[in-house]
Amino acid sequence: MSIQQVDYDGQIPYNVNLGSDVRVKRALEKWHPGYLNWWKDMGPEGFQESLVYLRTAISVGSKGWAKFDYLRMPEYRWGILLAPAAEGRTIPFGEQRGEPAWQEVPGEYRAMLRRLIVIQGDTEPASVEQQRHLGKTAPSLYDMRNLFQVNVEEGRHLWAMVYLLQKYFGTDGRDGAEALLQRRSGDPDTPRMLGAIYEKTPDWLSFFMFTFFQDRHGKMQLEAQAQSGFDPLSRTCRFMFTEEAHHMFVGETGIGRTVQRTCEAMVQAGQDVPYDVANQKAR
Repeated sequence: MSIQQVDYDGQIPYNVNLGSDVRVKRALEKWHPGYLNWWKDMGPEGFQESLVYLRTAISVGSKGWAKFDYLRMPEYRWGILLAPAAEGRTIPFGEQRGEPAWQEVPGEYRAMLRRLIVIQGDTEPASVEQQRHLGKTAPSLYDMRNLFQVNVEEGRHLWAMVYLLQKYFGTDGRDGAEALLQRRSGDPDTPRMLGAIYEKTPDWLSFFMFTFFQDRHGKMQLEAQAQSGFDPLSRTCRFMFTEEAHHMFVGETGIGRTVQRTCEAMVQAGQDVPYDVANQKAR
């Protein structure tokens, strides 16, 4: 199978020869039901049975990489997608600069890399949990569809990190993958790992701000990890860029539309002080 194409014949789509790696394939198939339970419990509330027009990756090439179709979100084909390997890639910085990139986890960096991947994986479902109520107050079908597209792709990014944990970190990796399904954003007993994920997203302006600022920060985080000397992590993050671009687009255009409509409303009301909400309502 070409690394450019995605195999959709099995339960878990992939472009990483998962079919020949029986141990990892079984581990992911065992993890899959728990993931679906998490999605149904903590994914978009009230829309699990709705048909949504979503894009799904069918290739990791730069053109024609996705297809669009109507489907129910629990039936979305989350999968394991890595960018093609760069022939002769070397470590770009640090003490090992210029040495061949690692295809396996070096023992001396095992704990550090595992923690890095767990933290990245923990942020992905957390944003879905924060945004699960927003579908009920969507300002338009266009916005609702964008929200759900962001949500399913954050779910796929969780799958990407879980694959790395399951394949390269043994028992510790499997334990880390299970724990990603147990934590909850804002839960005092089983909280997510990063402070930014504790912030509530109660309205659509908060969502637009999140996708504008937080996803932009996330892109820089992915860019840093794409430079990793651990090549599977680098390849995973390089493909995630393709999906992340849409998330930032949602934030940028959402804020732009909000500002535009605010200015129009102020002109209509003869108002020139944007934060004087009470006076504007009185008019």
